[in-house]
Amino acid sequence: MSATVSTPPPAASGSTTNPDAGARRAVLRRFAANRAALVAAVVVGLLILVALAAPLLAALEGQDPTSFHDNLIDSARGGAPIGAFGGISGDHWLGVEPTTGRDLFARVVYGAQVSLGVAIGATVLQVVLGLVFGLAAGLGGYVVDGVLGRFIDLILAFPGLVFSIALLAIVPSSFPRPVLLVVVLGVLGWAGVARIVRGQSLTLRESDYVAASRLAGAHPVRVARREILPGLAAPVLTYAALLLPGNVVAEAALSFLGIGVRPPTSSWGQMLSNATTWFRGDPAYILIPAGLLFLTVLVFTLVGDGLRTALDPRSKARVQGRSAT
Repeated sequence: MSATVSTPPPAASGSTTNPDAGARRAVLRRFAANRAALVAAVVVGLLILVALAAPLLAALEGQDPTSFHDNLIDSARGGAPIGAFGGISGDHWLGVEPTTGRDLFARVVYGAQVSLGVAIGATVLQVVLGLVFGLAAGLGGYVVDGVLGRFIDLILAFPGLVFSIALLAIVPSSFPRPVLLVVVLGVLGWAGVARIVRGQSLTLRESDYVAASRLAGAHPVRVARREILPGLAAPVLTYAALLLPGNVVAEAALSFLGIGVRPPTSSWGQMLSNATTWFRGDPAYILIPAGLLFLTVLVFTLVGDGLRTALDPRSKARVQGRSAT
């Protein structure tokens, strides 16, 4: 009697699963289950779309943010109900500024381009610098970690806002201000990312798969790129999403003080500064840029919180457990 051995049927083509793809789908499912974060992500996409399409939207209205309309200044001075600017018409969808006659809609959409562009550029620079210094400190050995760790602490203790104000005040106005803002905010704001990356790197370098890669003779750069960086994706992405609203506020504050973006370039902070002399006649002059800033900070914060929960579902369970007790 011969024994028969059953063999499993051959796997169908395309039936193999990618663990990384499955993990990404799980993250997306958890993020989509967070309704507030999902709606906020849609609003973020719309804001970025408006910023990218600013020239097209202004051309659709037939205006630009730098032209003066002297014939509309007098009618704009009288004040109007909220949402009905002086000078509002089919040619000026949000009306014009009372003392300059510049088109408000064009300044709003171009302001979105500058405000979001500066915030995103500064965040990218902060993440890049934080990764470089954090990885060097976490993987560079005792001496390198000691030197870079103290340097990171020094940058964290540095009065960044005060130094930004002083630096921006002395740089010649001929230098492109949005680029300067990206550099200043990025160079002074990377230390938080570096501290997170350093701490995670110190933990990950003791793991078995990193040790195996080192024993196999892999170059330290390859170890950092192939073994360490994937483990840093979740905390770095979460922290970057929470850095963005802070950079939006920082750009608006510096432009409000007159040392950030300067005319004729438009930004929401600059619009707020100009509106302080007009808001008694029509509060909408200050409510529109302030409302856009509030909305932008809110949706980026909600997206960051949603990413944190999606990438680390245990954080939500811990919060719920503490609230239950």
